[in-house]
Amino acid sequence: MRIRDLPHPDPGVPDVRTGGRFLLWLCRQQLGGQAQSLCWGLLHMGAMASFPLPVGLAVQAAVDGHGTRLMLAGGLLMLLGALVAVSDIMLHRSAVANWIVTVARMQQLLSRKTAELGGAMTRRVAAGEVVAVSTGDLERIGWFVETLSRFGAALVASVGVCLALVVYQPQLGFVVALGTPLLALAVLPLLPPATRRADDQREKAGRATELASDTVAGLRVLRGIGGEDLFLGRYRSASQEVRRAAVRSARMWSLISAVQVALPGLLLIAVVWDGVRLALAGRITVGELVTLYGAVAFLLYPLRHFEEITMAWSFSLPSAGRTARVLALSRPTCGRLPDPRPPAGDLHDPMSGLTARAGRLTAVVCGDPDAAGLLAERLGGHPPDGTPPGSPPAAPDRPLSVVLGNTPLDDLPRDTARRAVLVQDKDPVLLSGTLGELLDVPSSGRVTETEALDAAQCTDVLAALARASADDSDDPLHTHITERGRSLSGGQRQRLALARSLVADPEVLVLDEPTSAVDAHTEARVADGLRDVRAGRTTVVLTASPLLLDRADQVVFLQEGKVAGEAPHRELLNTHPEYRAVVTREPDAVRGTPEGRTAPHRTPEETA
Repeated sequence: MRIRDLPHPDPGVPDVRTGGRFLLWLCRQQLGGQAQSLCWGLLHMGAMASFPLPVGLAVQAAVDGHGTRLMLAGGLLMLLGALVAVSDIMLHRSAVANWIVTVARMQQLLSRKTAELGGAMTRRVAAGEVVAVSTGDLERIGWFVETLSRFGAALVASVGVCLALVVYQPQLGFVVALGTPLLALAVLPLLPPATRRADDQREKAGRATELASDTVAGLRVLRGIGGEDLFLGRYRSASQEVRRAAVRSARMWSLISAVQVALPGLLLIAVVWDGVRLALAGRITVGELVTLYGAVAFLLYPLRHFEEITMAWSFSLPSAGRTARVLALSRPTCGRLPDPRPPAGDLHDPMSGLTARAGRLTAVVCGDPDAAGLLAERLGGHPPDGTPPGSPPAAPDRPLSVVLGNTPLDDLPRDTARRAVLVQDKDPVLLSGTLGELLDVPSSGRVTETEALDAAQCTDVLAALARASADDSDDPLHTHITERGRSLSGGQRQRLALARSLVADPEVLVLDEPTSAVDAHTEARVADGLRDVRAGRTTVVLTASPLLLDRADQVVFLQEGKVAGEAPHRELLNTHPEYRAVVTREPDAVRGTPEGRTAPHRTPEETA
């Protein structure tokens, strides 16, 4: 795979059982690139390992005064120099290409997993963890893949030099052949504590990143309550913990580097000392002594690659484990029905007993806001964490699949299920870009952008965006929206998100508190617009707003996750005290008064 061919047509199905298996899978996907890099590495290492031979020949030719041999040695040195230069360039190119291609594959895998899980990902994995995996962890894994081919070439070159020394000068060759593996393995006892310190640094950095993300997201609220200094102090404390952890980790790795420099230096001194003694005794020539010194000095170069691969392995294995855990997350769907057309009909949730009639506006009232959020996720085909969908009836502790028409959502391919049911949660996200880009979503074409904006009562939002726009464009769709809509109020963000959902025009639209940040007058107009635009479509609104409830075709009241009442809003007010308590926020409507009498009853007109 070449860089110009990215992205991958199919990143593949990774082996995410363990971090080690994930690394092995990545290397198998890159066999061609690794083989190419290994060939260039062998040429590079072989040329460098051969340098001591012509150098020794040149020295000996100068001692003997033999001009022809000196010229021959010089020619060999020029040839080897050219080979080293070319192979080094190509080795670097191929190794970096392996790094880029591998990281691109992992980024595509993470993007695919994010698209599969949607909003459920950040509920299973902390936001800081996701950021750390998609940045630092991928970089460390790519570093290991890049280093692997260079390490293979260094290993082959080291074995070859040791064998050549044993043949060339057995006494010194055996010393080098025995000492080199010991030097390579000397740092192994230091790797576990170094890895633990690196992991501790990474965890602290992840927590600091998450704290910073939360602080930025809630900056407007923090300013409103004067909590900026408090959170600034928390982040300063977290960043100092990261700094101290980084210093502790750096100390251990500097110790490993010092060992990798000191021990080979001692071996080189021992070899030179013994070689000088042999030269003085006349057992070897000066040229042979220079060749031995050059060969042993060369071994210091591949030993650095041994140090690099140990560091890369120590860093990449925990990173691969974390990446594999994220990629192992799943929202199991059977996908047994290949029909790409979304089904139609009533939407039924077996867990709660809720049934939203096809083509009608159904309002759902939950006393617990968290229960409403879980219900919205379930209606969209996202089961609670750790509970796989589509469980058989024999397992009553597990949720059953939501059914649309006569088809369980779990039996639909993911894309088909998402076209059929769209869920807008209570805190929708607006991406940066123009308003036209925000509304450019897959849709049926039945609802235009103008109709959706009018129904969501976005006139004042368009005016505010136009005033804040840097250009003088008359088209409101060209106005720019900042990241996450931070320049807009909560109500404005809600209405723009609602307009985006209305443009999509799915078969079933589930809205979780779509007007919680909107004033009463605007909310009434939004309720009318929603009813008009979604006429003939199935719409489920989770809310406790009397304005929305009064305009719904049917209201379903849930208690402890089960349907406790189902009727129009005004009828439920008259017949269901618990429902009246939730909607009117008057607990005395359920409890008896101190005298044992029930609280005075409001008429439906007064409550609505």
